[in-house]
Amino acid sequence: MPDNVHGCQRVEAERPIQARLLLAEDNPVNQKVTVRLAEKLGYKVDVVQNGAQAIDALLRHPYQTILMDCEMPELDGFEATRGIRGLERSGKLAAHTRIIAITANALPEHLEQCLLAGMDDYLTFPIRIEQLKLALGKFQP
Repeated sequence: MPDNVHGCQRVEAERPIQARLLLAEDNPVNQKVTVRLAEKLGYKVDVVQNGAQAIDALLRHPYQTILMDCEMPELDGFEATRGIRGLERSGKLAAHTRIIAITANALPEHLEQCLLAGMDDYLTFPIRIEQLKLALGKFQP
């Protein structure tokens, strides 16, 4: 089948990656879309609802990458990222965890806020599979 049929580019699954990602996202629609895209790329995705749950999950399982919504209840993505970076500095986490911000806000100052919080990369909604593949591919061993 050609790569481009009726203007749609086909993205092949990168199986068998089977790397586990953590998605910290409180919106059910965004959860479903992001999980589906990541699974198409060959990833297994665990989902939590807020930043506090993301930190708890990371302490139980050494995720290599977290897709972190910036605005969540209880503990937002910025504070969760700062907390994770503090755990890394203290040695409670053995390795640097890649954190990719996901947000609807595409303003340059928002990107700067993400980077200042310690996030490694930035994606805006609606997330396209090509963007997700590129962002996740930056961190493959």
